[in-house]
Amino acid sequence: MSKGKSPAKTTATRNIFLEKSYELFSTKTIESVTMAEIAKASGYRNMTLYRYFPTKPILVVAVSAWKWDQFAKEIWEGWESEGYDDKKSAAVHFELYLDFFLKLFRDHRDFLSFNQCFNVYVRSEQIDLDSLGPYQEMIGRMKDHFHNTVYLKAQQDHTIRTDEPEEEMFSKTLHIMLATVTRYAVGLLYTESGFDAEKELEYLKALILKDYRI
Repeated sequence: MSKGKSPAKTTATRNIFLEKSYELFSTKTIESVTMAEIAKASGYRNMTLYRYFPTKPILVVAVSAWKWDQFAKEIWEGWESEGYDDKKSAAVHFELYLDFFLKLFRDHRDFLSFNQCFNVYVRSEQIDLDSLGPYQEMIGRMKDHFHNTVYLKAQQDHTIRTDEPEEEMFSKTLHIMLATVTRYAVGLLYTESGFDAEKELEYLKALILKDYRI
């Protein structure tokens, strides 16, 4: 793919494609954007784009995994700079895990809208599990973080309960929080005078914390 090119140049080119793809997917729709549009917007020929991403579904999955990683690093590094390290209790890290989704809502609603479109695209295109590899790897890293800083630590310090399987706890809280912040981000909810999205999301977080704290 990148014979004769330095790793830095290859990475830079790949990131240009990812950035332009995300920009186009977010301002239009994933389905309406063509590979030719992406190549042109990136300043490269079609054949160069296809060397990096042989098909559109592979590119779409790569964009999603890349943005998830980008936001996760941004948010967790921000918390680390504030003093939240591995020495904190499982309860503290569990609250940070829930706060991760609230920060996505506050700071990256465009990404939540894209992620909604991504889920629809994956199903409509019937993308197989092999092609979803980069996305699954990203979810795997989130699970590893949850295991090390929340579930495993909770078994030691008993600040939150671990009487249900770890996989169930991770999946349930991930889907509840992500589904809710996404619906709020794209406007799929009933609203009336006095509606406060932040207040309602904090209420949901408090309910989950209350259920798991010991």
